[in-house]
Amino acid sequence: MNYIKELRELVGTRPIIMAGACVILIDDEGRLLLQQRTDNGLWGLPGGSMEPGENMKEVASRELFEEVGLEAEELELLDIFSGPELYYRYPHGDEVYNVVAAYICKEYSGIIKGDEAEVQDIRFFDLNKIPNQISPPDLPIITRFLNEVRS
Repeated sequence: MNYIKELRELVGTRPIIMAGACVILIDDEGRLLLQQRTDNGLWGLPGGSMEPGENMKEVASRELFEEVGLEAEELELLDIFSGPELYYRYPHGDEVYNVVAAYICKEYSGIIKGDEAEVQDIRFFDLNKIPNQISPPDLPIITRFLNEVRS
C-alpha cells in the first residue's frame, strides 16, 4: 500500500500535510549517516511518510530498513518538526507540509544497502564535515541535532 500515491491520485500536486519520520543514525565513530536522494540529488536522512495504522516509531524503523537496509535496535525521539520550514515542493511538482518525528539511533544492525529507486549514495559524515547540499526538509532537523550535540 502506498497511501501518499493514492492520495496524490485524488488531489494532484496541491499542498498536503504529510506525517512521517526520519532517523538520525550515528555510528560508533560518532558520524552521521546521510543518503543522497535520487529525486533531487541532495543529501538527507533516511525517512519517509506514514502509512495508515503505523505509529511514528514504526515509520522510522521501516524507512531505515527500506532505504538503507539497517534495522534500528533502539530509537530515541529528538523532537517533532513542523511548520513553514518543512514545506517542500518536489521536482515533479508535488507540494507538502511535513510533520516529522525525528529519532536518534545509535544501536543498529544489518548491512548498508540502498534502495536504488530512492538512494544514489549512502555515506557516514563527520559531524564537522556535513555536506552543504542538504535536502530542504531535512535541513532544520540536521541543524537542530548538530546544535544540540555542539552545545
